[in-house]
Amino acid sequence: MASGRPTVSLVAERAGVSIASVSRVLNGLPASPEMTARVQAAVEALGYAPDAAARSLKMRRTDQLALAVDDIGNPVYVEMMRAIESVVQPLGFRLVVSSTRSDPDGASGVLRSLARGYADGLILSQLRPTDELVDELRRCRLPVVVVGKLPSGVDIDNVRTDSAKGVGIAVEHLVTTGRTSIAFVNGPAGAVPATARSRGFQHALTKHDLDVPDDLLVAADDFTFEAGQRAGKELFETAGPDAVVCANDLLAIGVMRAAAVAGITVPDDVAVVGVDDIELAALYSPSLSSVSLRSAERGERAARLLLDRLADPELPCRRTTVGPRLVARESTQPRPASARRTGTR
Repeated sequence: MASGRPTVSLVAERAGVSIASVSRVLNGLPASPEMTARVQAAVEALGYAPDAAARSLKMRRTDQLALAVDDIGNPVYVEMMRAIESVVQPLGFRLVVSSTRSDPDGASGVLRSLARGYADGLILSQLRPTDELVDELRRCRLPVVVVGKLPSGVDIDNVRTDSAKGVGIAVEHLVTTGRTSIAFVNGPAGAVPATARSRGFQHALTKHDLDVPDDLLVAADDFTFEAGQRAGKELFETAGPDAVVCANDLLAIGVMRAAAVAGITVPDDVAVVGVDDIELAALYSPSLSSVSLRSAERGERAARLLLDRLADPELPCRRTTVGPRLVARESTQPRPASARRTGTR
């Protein structure tokens, strides 16, 4: 065997069967128990390993699945990735992860690579789905599951959450803890989550008969900690809210840092609540109250939808929604009764 890599021919010769019989066993096709045992024994004795590239060309399978997200460093996507991998890895699939950097062209490039056969299917989470990207999704011949909102009438397997409802839950929580001057730090305009969360905030204000002046509405330039710091600095320099709802946890932690720099105490002076319930929310001090959008569950559901689609491409299109839930922590502890009566911080 020192002269080269073991081949199917050598396995067949060692097992005393035809090359076709070896191929049947290696590809999991029906074969007699005796033949299967002989081929497996020969494979182990020779140390034979199938050529993955050749096998994928023949079987038109790569045993590889792709996950494309806006930012692979975002803790939400890390949690989603781990959940997807926990579902697909035991079934023999590798998970390849790529970042589109919030660029629809980047997502389109992933779809084109998928068409060239680098993976058997794709899970895509894109914050800014353009009409062009949706058209490419419709044309894609391999299975795709989208995590996030899609336009109505698009027949693609889809897992979504109700982030507008989640922001409403956050406002409800703040009202019950005695807050009446509630600011909102949103993400950049044009991103689907920013639009939905703004809608949820405005609806919640109307429900509780609260007015919010323009100086309590701040749009951050990204969904990051640094953007939250900048937005928080702007907010606290121009206004004095007793609570802040942030469009995600990274923004919220940035706002809490800006409050500390300004000498504003959380939660005594101002309460802060985020969205996503990332791991850092529980570790930060004070710990951050957050609306969980259950990223792991969304990832698990997307993975199962994709596996089902691979097993049966003729399945009807399926959509599923994962509901939000509040996780209350130190950053939104109730205000003292005296502060509620006087209206002071």
